[in-house]
Amino acid sequence: MSYFEPDADLLAASDKALASISTARLLPAAKTFDVIDPATEEVIGTLPDHTPADALTALAKADAAGKKWARTSPRLRSDTLHAVYAKLIENKDALAYIISREMGKPLAEGYAEVQYSADYVRWFAEEALRAQGLYRDSPAGDATILVRRAPVGNAVLIAPWNFPMAMATRKIAPALAAGCACVVKPANLTPLTTVVVQDLMVQAGVPEDLVQVITTTDAPGFSSTLLADQRVRKISFTGSTPVGSTLMELAAKNIVKSSMELGGNAPLIVFDDADLDRAIEGAILAKMRNGGQTCVAANRMFIQEGIADAFVEGFTAKMAAFKLGNAMNKEVDLGPVIDDRAVQRLTHLVNDAVAKGATLRTGGKAPDHVGHYFEPTVLDNVSAHADIAKTEIFGPVAAISRFTTQEEVIEKANDTEFGLAAFVFTENLDRAVNVAEALETGMVGINNGLLSNIAAPFGGVKASGTGREGGAEGLEEYQEIRYFTMKRRETF
Repeated sequence: MSYFEPDADLLAASDKALASISTARLLPAAKTFDVIDPATEEVIGTLPDHTPADALTALAKADAAGKKWARTSPRLRSDTLHAVYAKLIENKDALAYIISREMGKPLAEGYAEVQYSADYVRWFAEEALRAQGLYRDSPAGDATILVRRAPVGNAVLIAPWNFPMAMATRKIAPALAAGCACVVKPANLTPLTTVVVQDLMVQAGVPEDLVQVITTTDAPGFSSTLLADQRVRKISFTGSTPVGSTLMELAAKNIVKSSMELGGNAPLIVFDDADLDRAIEGAILAKMRNGGQTCVAANRMFIQEGIADAFVEGFTAKMAAFKLGNAMNKEVDLGPVIDDRAVQRLTHLVNDAVAKGATLRTGGKAPDHVGHYFEPTVLDNVSAHADIAKTEIFGPVAAISRFTTQEEVIEKANDTEFGLAAFVFTENLDRAVNVAEALETGMVGINNGLLSNIAAPFGGVKASGTGREGGAEGLEEYQEIRYFTMKRRETF
């Protein structure tokens, strides 16, 4: 059987999961839009195509529910989120199938995303009880200083298509933990998972109107309408830098608190003294998680001359071994990219790099098959002038170049407007720390190709955004700091 053909049992189970999706909690709309399986280009769901006016209706509902939720105790919010965690895990099979069908990632990665997403909910259930305050004397001793945290208010949460569950829960969970209501807009390419998550949250005890989901093909209308409303006090967005910049401009009018996780152009640096096997495994993880469709994917691989030939040989063998095909096939470990635009972009980037001197080691094209597929690809000796060296790849294509000195590679790595993530592989502790410090990024993986961790602050610098998700810092994004001072009565 071809890898592009689904297993009958997995297909039947995923069809059952898709058929179970309820849209009863969504606002009705005059129009609808279809959700497409990128592996087959078939329609797998139809959802309301909400208008900006619908979004305002959702905001009004969330605002009313949020006023009550803001007055609840941290314990109640924590217990509710723990119940949500349990409900998500209880429904992990259906969620994994839906993620894999609408986004295209293999089922094993779908299951991994469900657990990762639920872990964010559990983390913020615990963080809800740990909001930091302060009580101290003023330096002059004539007053007492009190500092506490309060919910920021109604939050607009805009999630991307590549992690349809994780990026939603990573925003919703801290909002609820802090005492905020939210209006969530999933990407119209992968909205089904978020619809299910909203339903499960209400089943677990989240108040009916507290989390509103708007499914729409009019993203600009949604954003401009809600950010012009003074009831909105927070926006969190994950996506491209140009869109993030536009949203920050819209948010500035009403001084809306913003957190933006934007584009990346992550360098991955392998020094001569790196453990070769460890570096190859780490590079595969950093490049190929989610089929390379992540904002922290290794975008530019810089390999020191002494280890480069061995690294390229081993890395290419690993890339060529990926089994490309339908996510509903048990043997597959690389699914389709999200749509035909992605296929066309990857085709251009590979052809341009080869035209400018790169050596194609494996892959390089879209297979002749229905679905949005692209072969796992390795390009060696990529020119700094190639388009692929300056743009976010977002697919299963690795771009490798060589370097000689540490100073040289740091300069190359930092030669970008982006600053989200970087990876460094070396067995020298002094070099690892010094290079990590010198890189202009919000996150660095040292001998580690996996950056994401619920307990760590995820985010970037420069054009890669502002604010953090995860860790204690993730809760702070949905809180305002308030300060009270009490004058002391003189007693002598």
